Amino acid sequence: MRSTCRLAILAVLLALGSSPAAPQVLPRFTVEEMLKLDRVSDPQLSPDGRRVAYVVTEVSLEQNSRNSDIWMVPASGGKPVPMARSPRSDDAPRWSPDGRTLAFVSTRDGSSQVWLVAVGEAGPVGEPRKLTSIATEAGGVAWSPDGKWILFVSDVYPECATLACNEQKLKEAEGRASRARVIDGLLFRHWSSWKDGRFSHLFLVPADGSAPPRDLTPGRADVPPFSLGGPVDYAFSPDSRELAFVRKTDKVEAISTNSDLFLLDLANPKAEARQITTNPAADGGPVYSPDGRFIAYRAQHRAGFEADRWQLMLYDRKTGEHRSITAGWDRSPDSYAWAPDSRSICLTAENEGRSDVFRLRLDGGDPVPLIASGTNGELQLSRDGRTLVFSRNTLTSPADLYVADLAAAPANGPVPVKRLTNANPALAAFRLREGESVTFEGAGGARVQAWIVKPPDFVEGRKYPLLYLVHGGPQSAWHDGWTFRWNAQVFASAGYVVMLPNPRGSTGFGQRFVDEISGDWGGKVYEDLMKGLDFAEALPYVERGRVGAAGASFGGYMMNWFLGHTTRFRAIVTHASVYNLTSMWGVTEELWFPEWDLEGTPWTNPEGYAKFSPHTYAKNFKTPTLVTHGELDFRVPIGEGLQLFTTLQRLSVPSRLVYFPDEGHWINRPANAALWYREFLDWMNRWVLESRTANPQS
Repeated sequence: MRSTCRLAILAVLLALGSSPAAPQVLPRFTVEEMLKLDRVSDPQLSPDGRRVAYVVTEVSLEQNSRNSDIWMVPASGGKPVPMARSPRSDDAPRWSPDGRTLAFVSTRDGSSQVWLVAVGEAGPVGEPRKLTSIATEAGGVAWSPDGKWILFVSDVYPECATLACNEQKLKEAEGRASRARVIDGLLFRHWSSWKDGRFSHLFLVPADGSAPPRDLTPGRADVPPFSLGGPVDYAFSPDSRELAFVRKTDKVEAISTNSDLFLLDLANPKAEARQITTNPAADGGPVYSPDGRFIAYRAQHRAGFEADRWQLMLYDRKTGEHRSITAGWDRSPDSYAWAPDSRSICLTAENEGRSDVFRLRLDGGDPVPLIASGTNGELQLSRDGRTLVFSRNTLTSPADLYVADLAAAPANGPVPVKRLTNANPALAAFRLREGESVTFEGAGGARVQAWIVKPPDFVEGRKYPLLYLVHGGPQSAWHDGWTFRWNAQVFASAGYVVMLPNPRGSTGFGQRFVDEISGDWGGKVYEDLMKGLDFAEALPYVERGRVGAAGASFGGYMMNWFLGHTTRFRAIVTHASVYNLTSMWGVTEELWFPEWDLEGTPWTNPEGYAKFSPHTYAKNFKTPTLVTHGELDFRVPIGEGLQLFTTLQRLSVPSRLVYFPDEGHWINRPANAALWYREFLDWMNRWVLESRTANPQS
């Protein structure tokens, strides 16, 4: 991992130079410092429960690149050791059932393939060896429990029955003189890439490489389907004879959230996959119980609503019965892991601005809290059920790995937790302040939660400008968690008090709270946010009237709504923002989203689209606005940002457009991210800090 000597020395010098008479001058946490931080992810507990493999990603602003390597640390604590390192990416480590080998995915030879490395007590034994050489590349690796097979995912042409056919079609596509696309239906592009006639399929290959990979899921459907997170959508049965996987089968994927579970008999090469769910909404994340009796999975029950509450379901392989085991619990399980006795499940769920860990017993009752601090995920449970390994991030720290001793857990109360990794010790020099959870009364008297982050050098009695951040989604939430894209600490270190409210639509506060934004984008959620602003400006350390606002995606929509409905902000930054709801419907890809949240199409509900479209209120725009957008954003296409900027310019509203030709919905490339933060803060500083004339209050 990257050396941290420079900042560590700086911290010591600062400490030595401080005195009781003078406040200590802290180093400023800038975007450049943030980009130096290592990013820890994907913990994998060894079968014997003694070691944890994980991924560390380093970002280089100078080279405008990122690289991932695989490390290992004792589960009891100790010094991490490298397991797979190369100038290219090494990630997705997965232990063989006997714990002697790690499978992983690497681009070290120029394409993404599955590699294997032998593991000893102290680290790797010998050099990694390549398992796959498939032209369509490989990812998403998993071992069969008997150790004989490895599963992986590859994007292939469904009309091809052989690997050679796929290789030939790739060569033909690369050699075409014309870059034109001929499209016959939806969904033809997604997030930031065009659909090129290929679909993700699951392949099975012998772990010893003695036979070529076999396509297990032929056809014109993605297996697994596209996902932005949550549990893996395929799993082996404990006896390695069966595979559970998830597939979307509705004819028009662009208007459907429906996915179903299928089972495949691996012992019979001619067997057809058998569908076991008929729910018209999403089913996914199958995980077999250790005794093989059940498959746990997640399900939503309202077709077309991607933010419906997830329920944890059990499929009884003996009786064929499906039942919810969280029907009365008003939260959505995210990651989950079976206890070895198959009688309980550990799970994570968003909860009141955090992501907590719970234990759910199958004999009844709601999940019981085990860990309630920060944002926790990526659960791994040891075979003896004692050791729980997970990742945690907070508003003051990016992810590190932690371990909990479940055997020491009290009957009702938190379990003891120990930190396993400290990937970024130099972060301590910045003395970032923890987020403070506050609540205020929103529309209709509803309780609304928010996080407040103060500058590291905050002084009691002094007043600070306010930066008001609105999250995207809109069915999402600000957590006590780290983000590299909208980092509250970078903004706070620039001298702002940062407020991150969770208004209507925010997840983790009950499904009714989530539902109350659908069909009401500029209604109760806007009132919540205005009441939150009232609350913030009444704080003794906030300078009333010196306020800026910013948001992305739906948060960007709300910035555009602010433009037409209030002049309380001195400056606005709107990223990847929805501006014209009718044009947005026509160019976005996941049509199920606007058709649910806006209650129809532009011709079935024209009044609703017009009522809640920011462009309808353009005549009111006055606030200086920075517009940022990516050309490859197919969720909220670039035309939305261009329309907004054109309107602002025609109205002579102070405005600037920052256009990223190589970015999608998120700004991910290091150089682009650094530029985005600089432009953001330059705009806020210019209009919030330097401007001497506040906008009139509305």
